[in-house]
This record gives sequence, C-alpha cells and structure tokens, in this order.
Amino acid sequence: MTSHVLTTWNPEDTGFWAREGKRVATRNLWISISSLFLSFAVWMVWSVVVVNLPNVGFKLDTNQLFWLVGLPGLAGATLRIFYSFMVPIFGGRKWTVISTASLLLPALGIGFAVQNPDTPYWVLLLLAALCGFGGGNFASSMANISFFYPKAQKGTALGLNAGLGNLGVSAVQFLVPLAITMGIFGTFGGEPQTWVKDGVSQSRWLQNAGFIWVPFIIVTTIAASLGMNDIAAARASFKDQAVIFKRRHTWLMSWLYLGTFGSFIGYSAGLPLLIKSQFTAVDPTQYAFLGPLAGALARPVGGWLADKLGGANVTFWNFVVMMLAVFGVLYFLPSGASGGNFWGFLAMFMLLFATTGVGNGSTFRMIPVIFLTERQREASGKGAAAQEQAIKDGAKEAAAVLGFSSALAAYGAFFIPKSYGTSISLTGGPKAALYGFAIFYASCLLITWWYYARKGAAVRC
Repeated sequence: MTSHVLTTWNPEDTGFWAREGKRVATRNLWISISSLFLSFAVWMVWSVVVVNLPNVGFKLDTNQLFWLVGLPGLAGATLRIFYSFMVPIFGGRKWTVISTASLLLPALGIGFAVQNPDTPYWVLLLLAALCGFGGGNFASSMANISFFYPKAQKGTALGLNAGLGNLGVSAVQFLVPLAITMGIFGTFGGEPQTWVKDGVSQSRWLQNAGFIWVPFIIVTTIAASLGMNDIAAARASFKDQAVIFKRRHTWLMSWLYLGTFGSFIGYSAGLPLLIKSQFTAVDPTQYAFLGPLAGALARPVGGWLADKLGGANVTFWNFVVMMLAVFGVLYFLPSGASGGNFWGFLAMFMLLFATTGVGNGSTFRMIPVIFLTERQREASGKGAAAQEQAIKDGAKEAAAVLGFSSALAAYGAFFIPKSYGTSISLTGGPKAALYGFAIFYASCLLITWWYYARKGAAVRC
C-alpha cells in the first residue's frame, strides 16, 4: 500500500470525520472540482467553435455544424457508461489522473485542426468525438466523491463537485470568444486566421479555443497525482457493481436525471445555434454563457436544499417550474409575422437553466439515500455485521448509479441539439422539440411523486 491509499475510511464515524476525514475529503473534492471544470470546458468547446468556423473559411452546412455540436454529447454519454465503473476498479486517484490527462488529445487536436480551413470534415468529427473524454469524466468524478462524504453531507458535496465543475460550460462560452481575439501563445500558437463579418476583416486565433486549456490540464493532472487518494474499501469489480442493473431505482433515477442534467447539458450545447437560428440579429456568443452559469451555480443550492427539505420534495416542485419555463420559452419565440422577444426568451431560458441546476443537485442527493435505505431494509434484524455490510453495499451501489445515471443523462447533449435541428427541418421552427421536452418533464413529475414524494411511496427521500 502507498500513502495515497486510504486503508481506513469511515466518514459516518463523527470522531474520525472531525479528526482527519473532513480534511482529506475536502482536499480530494477541490482537486476533483478542478478536473471536472476542465472536463466540461473541453466537452462543450465545440458549442463555441462551430459558430466561428464559417467565419474563418470552413465550408460547412447547418446540418454538419449541428453534428459537430452534438457528437461530443453522444461520445461523452457513451463513455460515461464505462467510466461509471472505473473508480472502484482502478481507484479514484489513478483514474482522475488518467481521465484528466486524456483531455490533452482533443485540446491539442482542435488547436492544430482549426488553423487550416481545408482540414477534412472527418477529422473535425473525430476531434468532436474525442471531446467526449470530458463528458465521460463526470461519471467517474461523482462516483469517486460520493465515497468520501457522510450521508448527511453527500448532497452538498456532490452539488459542489458537479456545480462548480459545470461552470466549465459557462467558462468555455465566455472565455473562448475572448481568447480567440488575441495571440496569447505568440509564435508557438500559430498564425491568425482572417475573420470576415459584415465585410470587415479581423485577425482571429481560433486555435486558442483548444490551446487555452492545455496548461491547466497539465497542472491539474499533476495535482491529482500528488494530492488525491484511493479508498481501499471502495474497490469492487465490475461484476460486483453490475447488481445495479437489477435495481428498479437505477432506471427510475436515470430517467429523472435525464430530465435535469440531460436538459442542462443539452440546452448548453444547443443554445448558441438556437439563438443564431431564431434571432438572427443577436450575437449568441454574448449571451450563451449565461444559461450554463445559472445552472452551474444553482446545482449546489439544489443539493443543499435537498439535504434540508428532502430530495424528492425539491425535485417534484422543480419539475413543475421546468414545465412552466418551457412554455415561457415557447411564448417568446418568433412565430408567424412576430419576430419574437429575445429578452423574454433569454429570461425564460435562464429560469430553465437554473431549474436544471437545482434538479441536478436534488436528484443526486436522492440516489445515495435510496440505495442506502434499500440495503438497510434488507439487513434489518440480521445483526450489526449485516447492517455494516449494508452500509458498504449501499455506498458502492449508489456510486455506480451516480455514474450510470449520468451516462444516460449525458445523451441529452446530443438529442436536444439534434431535436432542434430536426424540428426546424420538418416544421420550420424549434417549437415541436420544446413541446416534446415539456411532455417529458410531466413524466418525470409523475415518477417523482409516485415513487419518492407521496405518502406511502417506495422510498420517501
């Protein structure tokens, strides 16, 4: 065993937690947040790059651009399925080092590829898929942090990890438009491209969209290697974890998390192009970062509220507001002779993003409680040893479900932008897609009430 492996770890023991547990958990949490922040930035970088590609000479149609926006979501969601089970197999520290370092591939690749407008489209698609590494990291990161905190603090800890990590989405949409306006890396960063808009030529360094993250990825990889820990008791094989596929609540909570996180990441990926297609006079890069910022900041609040009021109660009312916000977006969209109202549209999307964040925090508070409660019920009356094992099994199952549910939810990063594109192609506008989202939220509302919120629910949490 090395000093990085924690052979004794019992956060539910208040004495242990006060003496050393909290300090160790906090250190791992902040390094994890840094890694997750960069992961989200790399995952969502194409949402900003694509709106600039035509301006620097790339000849791509609207459908090709939507594929570049959607493919990172598809790849990231698929990778999350595998990443969900990696922490108990490899250890949290080792896997964080590997997964953070992997972000260098798409970051460097994008930096070189966008400098040449003749870069084949298949290369751009490959780099978009490699950005899925950033999406995959969320599943392993959340699973890892769930092992470090006691039950009473999991909602807040997971909310901080995900919420501050989610800020990477807003950061990429705010910083990249600024970074590409200057030669940050001098001769090492390559020559500028000629950027033409409204007949005016300017210099742009679109390669900075990828290169800007490279130094931070290197530093965070080193920090994870030196400062994080593996928990010996959290080790489990894939076979041990695969029991979650037999659990009803795995699939129910995955559905709910698709409604919250799937919406957050899908709206984040699709909003710039949606604004560009519906409000042609508006520069989407000036506003697109605001929604993900609201969602990311709201996530810790959702976790905290769930710790105080109960995850199911918060989730239930959150879905009510999400449905209302979608109808608000629909109201302010252009329709017929009406050009719509951009500021009303943006306000409703801000509300929608904020509710995705609150729901992200509350649903992830529900998962550990549900699986711990279920395993403790099964061990009831079987003695102290059975109860102790139930706590360990509940923690391992919850960690796996946190990762797996995030994998399914991440498909929202692909389906929401593609739903916009399909709706616009078939009907001339995005309204059909938005009505579909509202119907989906109604199903989430009913599931939350029936299984978790009502009196007599399977697991009130």
